[in-house]
Amino acid sequence: MDLQKIIQTNEGTIVDVRSYGEFMEGHVAGSINIALNQIPERIEKIKQLKTPLILCCASGNRSGQAQHFLSQLGIECYNGGSWLDVNYYQSKQE
Repeated sequence: MDLQKIIQTNEGTIVDVRSYGEFMEGHVAGSINIALNQIPERIEKIKQLKTPLILCCASGNRSGQAQHFLSQLGIECYNGGSWLDVNYYQSKQE
């Protein structure tokens, strides 16, 4: 799995798991916001998203928790770490 390549080629869906307020202060273009604490109640919506899911947050901690939870449900997802890193990779699209 080359996370950078998945992001650059737009193969999946970027999901920002920060709070709505954090998301509105800045986020990756085209990403969607599902706060970490909302993930369990939004599983059906999440299952409909184009996989793999690239999960991001401020530092990689919350996205790591989300990745662990979702992967246990059989959802293909990766911890992209900081949304700033994901944003950087996306800006390098070939």
